[in-house]
Amino acid sequence: QVQLVESGGGLVQAGGSLRLSCAASGTRLSINDMGWYRQTPGKQRELVADITSGGSTNYADSVKGRFTISRDNAKNTVYLQMNSLKLEDTSVYYCKANIGPYRTSYWGRGTQVTVSS
Repeated sequence: QVQLVESGGGLVQAGGSLRLSCAASGTRLSINDMGWYRQTPGKQRELVADITSGGSTNYADSVKGRFTISRDNAKNTVYLQMNSLKLEDTSVYYCKANIGPYRTSYWGRGTQVTVSS
């Protein structure tokens, strides 16, 4: 059974940094795109950043220049380095991976990031 487990969330002051990690397990199939999304109450889940298996990246405009996504294919892990955090970055962050020949989507349970003033 495929599992995505996020870690690294927490409470940080505005201007600070956090690093999120998401490890995929339970599959021998190829992991294609991996990404980070976030969702706050009452709002739709939105893309933060994603990365292909080849390392091509894509970012939401709101995080460009502050967040960096990376992955370690040998460890089936994707990372999100978040710098210069703002109050509006407060959200639950979810990891997503598209796995196998049909690019089936799997989601993690989410990790809370809270930015305080």
